[in-house]
Amino acid sequence: MTLSYAAAAAQVTAPGQRFETMEETVAGRTQTVFRHAPPSLRELFASARGRGDDTFLVFEDERWSFAEAMAQVDGLGAALVERYGVARGDRVAIAMRNYPEWVIAFAAITSVGAVSVSLNAWWTADELDYALADCGAKVLVADGERVERSRETCDLLGLPTIAVRAPGPLPSGVDRWTDVVVPGQPLPEVPIDPDDDATILYTSGTTGRPKGAVSTHRAVLQALLGFGCRSAIERLRRPEEAPGDGLPVFILIVPLFHVTGCVPVMLSCFASGLKLVIMHKWDPDRALELIERERVTNFVGVPTQSWDLLESPRFADFDTSSLVSVGGGGAPAPPELVKRVASSFSQGRPSIGYGMTETNAYGPQNSGTDYLTHPTSTGRATPILDIDVRDPEGRSLPVGERGEIWLRGPNLIRGYWNRPEETAETIVDGWLRTGDIGRVDDEGFVYVEDRAKDMVLRAGENVYCTEVEAAIYEHPDVHEAAVFGVPHERLGEEVAAAVRPKLGRSVTPAEVRSHVAERLAGFKVPARVLVLDDPLPRNPAGKVLKRELRDRMDPTVNAPATT
Repeated sequence: MTLSYAAAAAQVTAPGQRFETMEETVAGRTQTVFRHAPPSLRELFASARGRGDDTFLVFEDERWSFAEAMAQVDGLGAALVERYGVARGDRVAIAMRNYPEWVIAFAAITSVGAVSVSLNAWWTADELDYALADCGAKVLVADGERVERSRETCDLLGLPTIAVRAPGPLPSGVDRWTDVVVPGQPLPEVPIDPDDDATILYTSGTTGRPKGAVSTHRAVLQALLGFGCRSAIERLRRPEEAPGDGLPVFILIVPLFHVTGCVPVMLSCFASGLKLVIMHKWDPDRALELIERERVTNFVGVPTQSWDLLESPRFADFDTSSLVSVGGGGAPAPPELVKRVASSFSQGRPSIGYGMTETNAYGPQNSGTDYLTHPTSTGRATPILDIDVRDPEGRSLPVGERGEIWLRGPNLIRGYWNRPEETAETIVDGWLRTGDIGRVDDEGFVYVEDRAKDMVLRAGENVYCTEVEAAIYEHPDVHEAAVFGVPHERLGEEVAAAVRPKLGRSVTPAEVRSHVAERLAGFKVPARVLVLDDPLPRNPAGKVLKRELRDRMDPTVNAPATT
């Protein structure tokens, strides 16, 4: 008989267990925390020293053992303190694509008590300039392209730079990694408190300047253990769905500067001694090659990447039997994708998680049988995370009613860097206002139905975009879809959609509307449909840039909406 979720969670978090919980005062408030979390990231990384010659990082034809990686961590940590004068609490920025040195830099920075500032590698020079000045970085670690892009500001700020994989002469003020990092140098001793700042990740907002979300060592580590706890609960509930005896192998298909790549993927591998296969950039055919070559078990990305994998013309050419988990987060996955994943891999189970930069990627998770029976839910949380659904006045709503999702737990950011007003708007009495609209059912399953600002209000009716997107994705010729609102003089807003057909297929706006009309109420049918040949625009977190699509929508396209 399958254990109930509550019973399994109670066993996994009981006294003496790895994920034992206790009550602790965090930031002046009593919270449920994991008792056995390391006190800081320094201790987490130190545990990797015992892994020796086991393979840790795979990048193209490079293979880094744990011993080699930790020797580099120690060498960079020593250089930061002794050469650049980095002290506890100083900010050190990382600006580069997915390279092994990104992982090393993060571990070294946080191991000497400094704050790792993750900069978006896709940013323009202006965006990089803003963030470097905003965080007050003491040192920048960057690849060749980002070195060049940030030169003017680094010169202006007098900001020393360590260059990674930058062949040829370097500008003044830029040191080469291999010249300043001496592998195996003793890592300086620096006291670190669990509530010291550890990371700043800039949120990829679609308007205005990005905000630096600040997390403590405690927050990052509690989130990391939250992922492990959730896996332990599922292994206890459904041992038949547990992976085989071999160690998991993760493939990194999202940027390290994004919270998903950093915490649940990279840090999970560091913590558990797992192999991490790094992709320099996303390419579904290359991913299939690496999955077969490295016997990858865990594929964590955004739903579009799962679609890309399944839709690759070469999918059947590769052995994907090693995969046991296929999914991720960043956006809701349409039920059709959940079914496709479940039926397309010999043992790969679909999975999804609901998290954000402000939660260190941790939140409710759904996988396996639960996901197949609740395909529109993002799953349930573990005992460290409280979930509430509230109305616009902040009052709790009954089970099943829609409202804004609020979260509370030790994994939350402490606030936004130098943004006290925005911090106060987002974190209220220890609760994080997610800005997402959703509900929780009587089993504890969470349903995220839309961003509050993206919900379409059509003639007084709420249209939840993910519901319409799920219907469009059932069309056999559609590869990508996004639904959003566009202004309408009489209705306030009307429903619009952008779709991209599958390779070699075509679809018309009329066909999309007819398809949705067969499945949903008339007021939910997109009045305007934009068909694109290119991929839908996305931010580095994999979320569709609906504002950009809205701006591209010609008001004369398709038929006008009717009531």
